Amino acid sequence: MRQNVLAKQQEVYYNGYDCIQTSLKVTTMQKIKFETKSEFRSYARAKLCTVHNAYKRDKIVEKHILEMVKQVRARSILLYVSLPIEANTRGIIATCRRRKCKVYVPFMEGVSFKMVKWRLPSRRKKFNIEEPNNSFAVKPKIDFAIVPVIGVDGAFKRIGFGKGMYDRFFASLEPKPPILFVQREFCMTQSLLSEAHDIAADIYLTPYKTIIKRGTNGLRVISGRWSCASKRRCRIFHCKENGSCKL
Repeated sequence: MRQNVLAKQQEVYYNGYDCIQTSLKVTTMQKIKFETKSEFRSYARAKLCTVHNAYKRDKIVEKHILEMVKQVRARSILLYVSLPIEANTRGIIATCRRRKCKVYVPFMEGVSFKMVKWRLPSRRKKFNIEEPNNSFAVKPKIDFAIVPVIGVDGAFKRIGFGKGMYDRFFASLEPKPPILFVQREFCMTQSLLSEAHDIAADIYLTPYKTIIKRGTNGLRVISGRWSCASKRRCRIFHCKENGSCKL
């Protein structure tokens, strides 16, 4: 009886602002309201800087992402080259390339970036972000976009480093692929901090909790062991007549 009472005390309800106001139950999250993006960003960054078992968490995230990429039968993806507080993507890049899946990464240009194919050699540039050499190839079409976040707000939109590069990039990207937000630690607030131009996710993935935006069904929380959760993640996609998959 006491355990049930404690469990109820830990339950926090969030509204899926861009998902037809569907009620979303998230357990073990702190109910903290933030007034501004910068306030939430500072809180989330401090939380990410104190994460334990980063290597283990990265491997779990890597396994989840590779399964999703395989499930959507993606032939080309947008991926980020990780910073120290972000989930490591080295293993994902290597595995996708072995599977003949083209990996594109951001190449910064002014206040935004363009996609270039990942290849060596690479070098660290502005903001200490590693980039391959520039490419002048035609703008590629991508099947899946994997985007790092500092946190996610109540509208299921991205809180990043505050530079707005991903927002400007996706504003001009057509057609738009499914977008996956990823990070090592669950950092989500019920506060509505985002603006109209901020990008929203189809999936928000962390090592031990995943939230999926499912149209009129709203937001769905998945947590638990990999063996159980992986089967559920497979069902977030459905097959079309041509054999491809979509959310």
